[in-house]
Amino acid sequence: MKRIRVLLADDHPVVRAGVRAFLESEPDIAVVGEASIGFQAVALAQDLHPDVVIMDISMPGSGLDATRQIRATCATTQVVIFTFHDPDIYLLDAVQAGAAGFVLKSAADTDLVTAIRAVAEGGAFLSPSSTRLVVEEYRAGLESDHAVAHDPLSEREQEVLKLIALGYTASEAAASLKLSPKSVETYRTRIMQKLGLHNRVALVQYALSHHLLTEEAQH
Repeated sequence: MKRIRVLLADDHPVVRAGVRAFLESEPDIAVVGEASIGFQAVALAQDLHPDVVIMDISMPGSGLDATRQIRATCATTQVVIFTFHDPDIYLLDAVQAGAAGFVLKSAADTDLVTAIRAVAEGGAFLSPSSTRLVVEEYRAGLESDHAVAHDPLSEREQEVLKLIALGYTASEAAASLKLSPKSVETYRTRIMQKLGLHNRVALVQYALSHHLLTEEAQH
């Protein structure tokens, strides 16, 4: 079994020790390093090339700045923000910095492992309250947007886009649509090329503006 390589970045040693013990009880996860300062997290990410960095926002050196640098210099490394802070304050900044996941420390026992597995497969993870916030922010911004008169996507591409925007991993979307994960990745690439989009945030905005996400759609 290929293990997901994780770097922990948090300035509290007790938190790091607890999270390490919790994660290493999972057979598919290996903690490969720890950092207590933002620049140290960046340096270790560049040196170790972990699959996922668990990033505290408020540690010295700014977790958000470290996230931006890691995403800019470590193409295959995903970042999950791990924080006590209310998502209403930091979520959108975290997404804009390049984070693929946002987990509250209070929900670590239920959400952290799920988030790590999701982002390691190229997906995303947001808590239910965080997802609501993203949807509300983009819907509020739609009032000033101009809808595209003709949707260039096929029906199948729209189905794939909807699941990607909802945070499904390639494997989960493939199972839902009865496709192979490779086919889903091919569709994802084609969709982004057709629409001229470059990240999942833009895909979410497009899906919302074209009414591909509904209130009852849940992951």
